[in-house]
Amino acid sequence: MKKSVCVSILMAGLVFVAGCSEVLKPPGEEARVILRKATDTVIRFKESPELGRMAKHIATAKALVVLPTVIKGGFIAAAEGGSGILTVRRANGDWSNPAFYTLASASIGLQAGLQDTEIVLVLCNQKALDAILKHQGKLGADMGLTVGIFGAGVEASTTTNLGEDIYAFSSSKVGLFAGVSLEGSALVRRKDLNEAVYGVGATPQAIIFQGRLKTSRADELKRALALP
Repeated sequence: MKKSVCVSILMAGLVFVAGCSEVLKPPGEEARVILRKATDTVIRFKESPELGRMAKHIATAKALVVLPTVIKGGFIAAAEGGSGILTVRRANGDWSNPAFYTLASASIGLQAGLQDTEIVLVLCNQKALDAILKHQGKLGADMGLTVGIFGAGVEASTTTNLGEDIYAFSSSKVGLFAGVSLEGSALVRRKDLNEAVYGVGATPQAIIFQGRLKTSRADELKRALALP
């Protein structure tokens, strides 16, 4: 019980720290910063020799989650958090307008350190997309999803079979962290950011699928995703 309480407190605190540079901004400005950083992450990952295979998987992806700043830290008990976007490939091959999400997780184990990481999740099938859209579900075994992780300094393991549902491409910007894993991480929708960009009542489903909620703020991100 004490461990679970400690982890919950640590998770909440770290999620706040992860977004502290943006949390002082109005939601509309925070969303703009996230979109700019997400665009930079996509371009940087596509140009990276270590992460170059990401571009190949983007070509066949069902959807993408781009998290440009994920902070993880702790000693024994650890937590991580950071906001980003979800975009889905349309039938014509274009990418949908992005919905905003936050990644949050907590764990207990032999781990210590602090890490600032960029993450791109390539969702390979409808099951992976549904886990986020319908359930705000945890990544990994809890939702019956398999996750393959790639990147320098990142745990190169999977829950079961390599990348069956999700490919996670990760690059550490600051520091090293022992025991990095997305197992048990949850993607939670950011209602405040979605409504700031698209209007009151905007849901991820409406943003992604209905087509009536539009924004020009994501044009650069869409261009970056479309580049070979």
